[in-house]
This record gives sequence, structure tokens and C-alpha cells, in this order.
Amino acid sequence: MRDWGFGIIGCGSIAGFHRAAIHSLDNARLVGVASRSGARAKAFALESGHCECWSDYQQLLEHPGIDIVCVTTESGSHFQVGQQVLLAGKHAIIEKPLAMKAEEARRLTGLAADRGLSLSVVSQRRFEPQVAAVKRTVDAGKLGRLLYIEAGTPYYRTQQYYDQSEWRGTLDMDGGVLMNQGIHQIDLMLWMAGPVSSVYGQVATLSHRMEAEDTGTAIVRFVNGAIGTVMASTSMKPGFPPYLHLFGEKGSVKLRGSSIVQWSVEGEPSPSPVFEGSLETDGSSNPLDISPMHHKRQFEALLQALDQGNDPPVSGGEGALAVELIEAIYASYASGKEIALLSTSYTRGDTHAD
Repeated sequence: MRDWGFGIIGCGSIAGFHRAAIHSLDNARLVGVASRSGARAKAFALESGHCECWSDYQQLLEHPGIDIVCVTTESGSHFQVGQQVLLAGKHAIIEKPLAMKAEEARRLTGLAADRGLSLSVVSQRRFEPQVAAVKRTVDAGKLGRLLYIEAGTPYYRTQQYYDQSEWRGTLDMDGGVLMNQGIHQIDLMLWMAGPVSSVYGQVATLSHRMEAEDTGTAIVRFVNGAIGTVMASTSMKPGFPPYLHLFGEKGSVKLRGSSIVQWSVEGEPSPSPVFEGSLETDGSSNPLDISPMHHKRQFEALLQALDQGNDPPVSGGEGALAVELIEAIYASYASGKEIALLSTSYTRGDTHAD
């Protein structure tokens, strides 16, 4: 097991979760950070201990001691920055979403594959113990063929949340609730049930002054024949835990936040609850009110995959699927029609674009 040097581009609030994950691993070290604001980069570096800092991220990419780069900039810059990371020969782990457009996500995936580099997107909810237990149950066929899936994100965000930065709530740099908050549950839905063949969606801006949507919903048809629904909102005051409901031929499971609230699986006892800290948090009303443990687990799994020469957890191909589905929801709303998805040939875990 080798030691891995990390760099972080973007020193906003989510970067702190990446730093905590890196510091928690014995075979990882934070070498340097970069931010457009030199003062912010310097302050973040001082808080991080012994690491370098730059106001130009190209200098970070030239550092020979950095093997993996975390991209924690605004969502709208993920493609541009991620592309530069891969062109510099570094492995990339990009905060969700992988990119703002499916075509950009596929280009990143293809570039990583061509250069033999690891590309992954942060989807830390996969690493919650209860979520992982449900995934194992689905993969083992204990629910039988999935028939119906519900994925929901009934969150609340104040107007102040969107007003704190000019890019928040914009279509190009932030996206709406589907791309920003709902993408976590969308990823879990795709992870459990596989790719979607078609979608019919509606979006609206109901309670905020912002360019993008604060509420979205969709009916999806999966390649395997199952039907599902997606809802996401930042208007559901005071904010409620996200949920994922899976109904199969042999049984059903309901996840609410990090907890299993319904377990109807014949012959299989419900997994024991796992409590990490004094309070399980879900980010339903505060985006920073989440456990740092799950970022740690994803980073740990990433390094293990790199050591073993395997594909990373939450690969670029999987990240592209989530972006493609959200893009199709927007296209359906704009056209008033059901939209067929293009990349149904992606497989879960695939790192290559079509």
C-alpha cells in the first residue's frame, strides 16, 4: 500500500469534508490547495497544517507530489477544471455533479479512460452502512425483480442560502435542486435499479428568487421494465430527510435518511441500526449538516481501488448517468414530452463513454 498525495482545487465549505477525509487516512496526505482567492487558499492551507497553497490551480497541477486532485469548485466549473486535472496526468475525484451537461460528463469519462486515469464523482451516500446493506440485499436478489422505486429529496433552503453567492441558483454554475441536492437520491436509485430508458418530467421555481428550479419531479421507466418516481425540492419547510423506497416481487425496503424504516424481506433480518455520533444528520435544512464519515469511506475505497488497479467507486460512467437523467428531465419539461435516454448501454461501474 503506497502513500497518495492529494491536492484540492476550490476552498469553499465542501472542501473541508475532503480535507477531513484525507487527514483521516494513514496512506493519504494533503500536499496543496488552490483557490482563485489567494487569501482563502492561504487560510485553508493554514487550517490544514503543512501544505502549500496557490491562487492559480495550474501550479497545483504541476506539483510532482500530487497524485489525486479533488475538484470542489462551483458545479459549473467541474468540467473545465476536471479536464485540466486529467490532462495534467492526475487522478480526479469531483464533487457532484460530475459536469453540468451529459456530453461534458462523457467527455471527461472518455478522457480518463484514454489516459488510464481514475475518475470518480463524490456520492458519499453510497457509503452509509444502511444504504450499503440495502444494496447488498438488492444485488443478492432478495427483493426479486424490482417493480417500483421512489426517490425523494424534500429539503428546505432559505433565500439567504441562494443569495450568499452570485453563482448559487444559476443554471450555468449551480443548477437547480435536481442537479444540486436531488442528484444524491437519483444516484442511489440508479445504483439500485440500473439505467433509465425514458423519463417524463416537470420543474418549477415555487418559493425562491433564483434562475433554476427549486422543485422538480419525474416519472421514469427503467431498462429492466420497472417504473420509478423522482421528486426534489428546496421549498419543503422545515426540510425532511431524503428517502428511497424499493418495491420488488419478493419484498420491499424503505430508507429514510440514513435509517431503514421498513424492511419486508422474507427470511432476512433487518440490518442492525448504525449510529455514528450522537445525532444522524441528513442536510435536509443545512447542507453542511452531514456526517464526514461517508466522505472518508469513499476516499478509503478510492485508494484501495487505485492500489489494486481497479475501477474507482462511483465511476465517471455512473456520474454521467445521473447527469444524463437530470438533463432529460429538463428536456421533457421544455418539450412537454417523454424523453428517451441515449446512454442506456452504460453499465453500473463502467468508466467508458459510449
